[in-house]
Amino acid sequence: MQLLLKVLISALIIAGVSELGKRFTPVAAVLASLPLTSILAFIWLYAETKSNQKVIDLSYGIFWMVIPSLTFFIALPWLLKKEINFYWALLIASAFTAVFYFGFIYLLDKWEINKF
Repeated sequence: MQLLLKVLISALIIAGVSELGKRFTPVAAVLASLPLTSILAFIWLYAETKSNQKVIDLSYGIFWMVIPSLTFFIALPWLLKKEINFYWALLIASAFTAVFYFGFIYLLDKWEINKF
């Protein structure tokens, strides 16, 4: 039952952003940029483990992983402006972001930043 509730709330947020995006792009962008997924993950994680340390660890990990994720939001509109098919642009931007994630994780490890 708890898993179903998690899925339902998460799905409603995603659907809400999608619907808002059709009518009020700026509002949808603000809602999508909020760390709602992170907040929900913190709530679910704490409710299930009662561990502040697990929430702290997840929070640090999210902080570090936001940096490489931003490449997606640069690559996708750039590819679409180049008139690349939407689905191909989505795939290419995702692949580029994945490569950037691996590179960034490598650098964090090399710099001995082990906060995640």
